[in-house]
Amino acid sequence: MHSEESETATVEASLRLGSGLQANERAEIVEHWGSLDARLRSFPPGAVELQLTVKERDTPSQHTTLEAWIAGQPRLVATSTDANFGTALNEVRDDLVRQLTDAKNRTEPRNNRHLRATE
Repeated sequence: MHSEESETATVEASLRLGSGLQANERAEIVEHWGSLDARLRSFPPGAVELQLTVKERDTPSQHTTLEAWIAGQPRLVATSTDANFGTALNEVRDDLVRQLTDAKNRTEPRNNRHLRATE
C-alpha cells in the first residue's frame, strides 16, 4: 500500500470501467497496461480520465472501446472489434499509446515549425 500520491497520471488512478466489465477485472487490466502507464507519466495526476467499455462481450461482434480525456487535449478514442477479450485489450491499449505519442510529437517544437523558435 502506498501512502504517497503519485506525481504523474496513472492507469490505476485514471481508469473507470464502463459497461461490459466487472469491478473484479480492474486490477488485472491495470497491471496488464504498464506500457500505457509509462506513456501517461508526462501528465500530472488528475489530468487524465480513461474509460473502458465492452459491448456484446464474448460474442463474435464484441466491440471494445478505450476513451481518454486529457486536460487541454481533444478526446482520444481507441477501438477493437477482436472477439478475443485479451487481444482487444492489447489493441486498444497500443492504439491509445500511439495516439498519445502522436499528440505529443505534434506539440513539440522540433516537430512543429510554428512552435520552433526562430533566430
